[in-house]
Amino acid sequence: MDLGTIVGVLIGMGLVFAAIFLGGGLAIFLNGPSLLIVLGGVCAAVLMSFPLGVVKSVPGVVLKTFLHKAPTHEEILSLIVRYAEVARRDGMLALDEEAERAPDEFLRKALRLAVDGTDAALIGMILRLELNSLEDRHTTGQSVLRAAGGYAPAFGMIGTLIGLVQMLQVLDQPGRIGHGMAVALVTSFWGAFLANTLFLPLAGKLRNRSREERSVRRLVIEGITAIQAGDSPRIVREKLDTFLSPGTRGTLATAKS
Repeated sequence: MDLGTIVGVLIGMGLVFAAIFLGGGLAIFLNGPSLLIVLGGVCAAVLMSFPLGVVKSVPGVVLKTFLHKAPTHEEILSLIVRYAEVARRDGMLALDEEAERAPDEFLRKALRLAVDGTDAALIGMILRLELNSLEDRHTTGQSVLRAAGGYAPAFGMIGTLIGLVQMLQVLDQPGRIGHGMAVALVTSFWGAFLANTLFLPLAGKLRNRSREERSVRRLVIEGITAIQAGDSPRIVREKLDTFLSPGTRGTLATAKS
């Protein structure tokens, strides 16, 4: 689980709701018409912008991205160098058992292709196709979340205009002015709140996690194809070190020695 995401959500929403409770309570912000305008408007606009199947897939992509902790570059590099040593010492078939213990499905698939004797170039092509498919899914998820983040404040403004019109119609009835003013202000609040504490931060997090995962999977592709091509463990390490920062390379090398 991504602890940073959980902490960010708790801090962001917690401070806002704490301010609300300290200022008079949550009940005044739970305005039915305001929530209907913002939530209903965002849902309708997203469904009009994207196919239904795409929208339905977004929660799964988001949950998998945030709840699944992907292996780091250093962890995968160490594993692949060990795989290279096993393959050099015992042959490629010895990697069959390693594939069952691999911590990542993409890495397991790469190892199985290598064990099956698939050509290194073909392994690279197959894995890059799968990587492209992953990037497409993540890009689509980001697009939906960014769209929702843009629609929420817009529908908040629409609610504000509705509330102002309702308020202007009853200026001669002071007792009814409050209802229109509540819709006007609270709708803007919910639009800005949902956009800036939920939709846009999740889109940004998905983008960053997608970049990290893409980089790790590129490392897997380079490492497994190098092993299949017959490179020595030292050459495999030299190739994969390019994915790490210079400081990390030194730390990892020291730890291994």
